[in-house]
Amino acid sequence: MKKSLTVIAVIAMLCSAKVFAGGFQINEHGARAMSMAGAFTALANDPSAIYYNPAGLTQLTGTHFMAGVTLIAPSAKFTGPIPSTKEYEMESQVFTPFNIYVTQQLSDDWFVGLGVNNQYGLGTKWEDDWGGRYLAVDTEIRSFFFTPVVAYKFSEQLSVSVGLTYAFADVKIIRNTPLADPVTGAARPDGRITLEGDGTAIGFTAGILYKPIKEFSVGISYRSESKFDFTGDASTNPATLDFVHPLAGNQSIPLPNGSIKAPLTTPQNLTVGIAYMPDDELTLTADFQYIGWSSYDKLEVTFETYDLAPTVPGVQNVQSADRNYENTFIVRAGMEYKINNDFTLRGGLLLDKNPVQKEYVEPTLPDADRIGFNIGFGYKFTENLSLDFSYLLLTFSERKVTDSKFGFNGTYQNMAHLLGIDLSYNL
Repeated sequence: MKKSLTVIAVIAMLCSAKVFAGGFQINEHGARAMSMAGAFTALANDPSAIYYNPAGLTQLTGTHFMAGVTLIAPSAKFTGPIPSTKEYEMESQVFTPFNIYVTQQLSDDWFVGLGVNNQYGLGTKWEDDWGGRYLAVDTEIRSFFFTPVVAYKFSEQLSVSVGLTYAFADVKIIRNTPLADPVTGAARPDGRITLEGDGTAIGFTAGILYKPIKEFSVGISYRSESKFDFTGDASTNPATLDFVHPLAGNQSIPLPNGSIKAPLTTPQNLTVGIAYMPDDELTLTADFQYIGWSSYDKLEVTFETYDLAPTVPGVQNVQSADRNYENTFIVRAGMEYKINNDFTLRGGLLLDKNPVQKEYVEPTLPDADRIGFNIGFGYKFTENLSLDFSYLLLTFSERKVTDSKFGFNGTYQNMAHLLGIDLSYNL
């Protein structure tokens, strides 16, 4: 009994790592870029270039400040588990990843910047008694990325950049586990497993911006993998499974608890983009973003004080599970049109291929291929102060799972609304 309960707890932690998957990688880190579907790599001419392509900093003279927030309201429904046709709806939540950027021109050729944003995050929350409560109830991840960069302008045509990233992340996982009397087999009220942990990671970013002619530019941006070593604690409520043995009397089995750790590597990202400006009013952009999710092929979780196999203490306190994520891509296209010197309209379209194979989909991350429709505008109050606003409707393909590795087959339907706003000030 103890061993089976422990395995359940380990599976909960393994599943929790899915919060780092495609559905929780946030790419919206600037309202202007967001309203152009994120196709900003070859344009990169505001402070959000620190994220999209830091080589673009060489286009920003003087000192620039930019700060904003994106409101993300995801929704999901699950029908099942098969053969049931009951429908469950994920509880409504609004997440608020923010961005802060500061850039400074040091000389005619050297430029520096610092960005802070949340590159991975969000979460899911389901009702306590819903049909998938043994897989997920409440999951949330937060991350904070600090990125100092330096850019150098070789010529009016070519700029390059490099930067470091320091990231901090924390995660909370809550889910139920079934309990039963070890002697009689009678069902007990569900237990509640809580897992919390945090970790840090170091990485780097780099970019190239090339303008062969005034009207056309090419951008390349790279963000490295970030290797987190999460440490934290597991606890179960109740802490023990108490029962009466007909021969031994009152007995108590401790449920999963104690220190845990798990390494996890987020994917590398390589983006190539183009921008075309046929005149002073119109700008057209396109990006192709490659995401190396194959780095997440498995996850190992270590219980440091709680043995998975009590008859062989310390031998089986490490559990490994396959994830087998696939490399993915995002295709983006955007446009910007200046109505006048103060007001600009923008729009864009994106296609986002998810990394989760169908048999690994579960309610911690009910992910699917996505299409995004983007609109927005920019308004200049003065020559130094401007506002950018964007809206993104993210639609997901319906995903029917019939061969779940978790024994949880059914149909997922998802959608998300995103609003972005940024204020910019330059000196």
